[in-house]
Amino acid sequence: MQPSDFSMQSAVDLGARKAALEREAKRQAEAASGTANPYAVDVTEENLQSDVLERSLQIPVILVLLANWSGEAKQVEQVLDRLAIGAGGQWLLAKVDAEASPQLAQALRAQGVPALYLALGGQIQPIAAGAMNEEQVRELLTQVFGALREQGVLPEDYTGLGPAEGGQEEQDQPEQQAQQAQDPVQAEAAAALENGDYAAAEAVYVKALEANPGDEELKARLAQVRLVSRVRDLDAAAVRQAAADDPEDVDAQCKVADIDMYGGKFEDAFDRLIATVRRTRDEPRDRVRKHLLGLFEVLPPGDPRIAKARRGLTSALF
Repeated sequence: MQPSDFSMQSAVDLGARKAALEREAKRQAEAASGTANPYAVDVTEENLQSDVLERSLQIPVILVLLANWSGEAKQVEQVLDRLAIGAGGQWLLAKVDAEASPQLAQALRAQGVPALYLALGGQIQPIAAGAMNEEQVRELLTQVFGALREQGVLPEDYTGLGPAEGGQEEQDQPEQQAQQAQDPVQAEAAAALENGDYAAAEAVYVKALEANPGDEELKARLAQVRLVSRVRDLDAAAVRQAAADDPEDVDAQCKVADIDMYGGKFEDAFDRLIATVRRTRDEPRDRVRKHLLGLFEVLPPGDPRIAKARRGLTSALF
């Protein structure tokens, strides 16, 4: 399968919004509780090129097709997370939600979930499908990486796997995760997100920020929760049409910016709102300005895209 097979238009799949939001809530909950896999990425049509195909030019990428309704898929996902963490970054785990990204699932020509693929050198090829336990997945990856070593594609000292179950690294991991999960604020917010209660998670972060107003991490988590809460019920096609029909419709422009921000198109979101600031005056202009400042908090304070957007905002205002 060649990279060119995936030249799809980036768009929000309205029919898949629920699945995408559920996976986003799960990711936020894992990040908040300290149990997230640092060597995993959620993949859609939008970031396949950058996070899978381009990354596969540097390291192997194991791509897995999943679905929230499949218990077998969840089991394989958990196994792959453990193995990826144990491997310490020797390969990247790329997760595709078949419900959230149906076009991508179709392009992968999968007959069902779970399904595993290897991405290497900018190409994707299937390697397994169906239910597997940890021993079977470990054996599969051992064979795959072993064959690549024999072919000279991977270095001779490349293992791709950490110690087997019961090794010291696995024994240490639960203790490390428990230490990371001690923060009561993150734990309470994670519990709310797991239940899909964004309002409760927002309230947790708001209360925490009242006590620690300078905590940048709390500000970012609050901004992220608010963003997901705003986009979860939007009709993206209708909102984009409304924004195109009336460039001075402040609400529509802000909603499209939210959708772009949620989809990782940060600069598009910033540029849209800066252009709206230029076109508007008085109270509508101030609403757009405040919305833009709120979106800045989604990213780390030192992100160069924020500095660029701030300069654009200053120019638009004065």
